[in-house]
Amino acid sequence: MANMKLRDRNNSGFTLVEILVALAIIAIALGALIKASANHTESATYLKNKTLAHYVAMNEITSLQVKKQWPELGKKDGSQEMAGREWFWTRNTVKTQDDAVRQVNFTVYLDDDRSNNLDHLIAYISLPKKTTASSGP
Repeated sequence: MANMKLRDRNNSGFTLVEILVALAIIAIALGALIKASANHTESATYLKNKTLAHYVAMNEITSLQVKKQWPELGKKDGSQEMAGREWFWTRNTVKTQDDAVRQVNFTVYLDDDRSNNLDHLIAYISLPKKTTASSGP
């Protein structure tokens, strides 16, 4: 009978060491989960900014094409608002072998100092054709 009471007391619960080991495992797992979540959030923010920066560059190139502007050679800085934020860009226009085509390099930045670039896009703009008034019938 005494052996049975001793056996019941030994099997009645967890020891302090077992509880501490279980808590250590849970703490390590939660720490890894929090770090993974933070990395995911940071990556999502970066990808969102990169996508918006690409849209800014595409908008500027489309604007040149729609307005049929022949971009001047050299460097030009500007900014554009998109998604409630101001984006800063640099346009560098260079000659190509074909005199009727210019290479336009757009770099989009997060900051006005233009030190943190997010996107770089190269486009080729052709010389706009002169339209002539056609005589009617």
